[in-house]
Amino acid sequence: MIPVETMQWTDEGIVIGVKRHGEANAILELMTREHGRHLGLVRGGFGSRLKPVLQPGNTVNAIWRARLDEHLGNYAVEGLALRAASFFSTPHAIYGITHLAALMRLLPERDPHAALYERLEGILSHLDDARLSAPVVVRFELQVLSELGFGLDLERCVATGSSGDLVYVSPKSGRAVSRSAGEPWADRMLRLPAFLRERDAKPVGNDIADGFALTGYFLTRHVLEARGIGLGDERAHFIAALNRALPSIA
Repeated sequence: MIPVETMQWTDEGIVIGVKRHGEANAILELMTREHGRHLGLVRGGFGSRLKPVLQPGNTVNAIWRARLDEHLGNYAVEGLALRAASFFSTPHAIYGITHLAALMRLLPERDPHAALYERLEGILSHLDDARLSAPVVVRFELQVLSELGFGLDLERCVATGSSGDLVYVSPKSGRAVSRSAGEPWADRMLRLPAFLRERDAKPVGNDIADGFALTGYFLTRHVLEARGIGLGDERAHFIAALNRALPSIA
């Protein structure tokens, strides 16, 4: 008998989705470090042993096997960081993981994005803290735009070339605009909060709202409209939950 060859790899992955398949099996969707967003079948995935492991936000070690690379394949998984249970008592964290998963689904399946994986892992470690998670999720949305080929230029003013006093972003070019150059058209500009252009700056006032307005505009324009979809409800629920949480921890 001729042995049947199989494809196989081992990687770390973050659970971003799981669906029941049959009575007890599951289709598991992971964002993996080296193999991108990748699906596979987990036998017994909805059983009592594996169901707590296959929760969105958890990190697992995964072995994927299939006859051919284009097949769905099978996962064997082992929990590494079971953080999902800590999200249940925090509304913004619950909405946050669903929003982050939706962002990952904007990426082509099986397309590696190691830098995004590392940033996602870092966000999940602090997702239950609204003060920390709010600005990093805005930055993450900017990084998703960049990984999809629509990065914004926030380093220099598009009109003057200056790197100082950048407070606007042009909705047409996606490039920063200085206060003096943009003031005559301020009502048409998107606001650029300081925490997006200065590494050590902390959000103040309406900075978080301005940051989400900025990223939401360009996600819609460059990514979502071409696919015939809009910003998801999970994002709106996450932002609303942050707005409720932030005053209480100020």
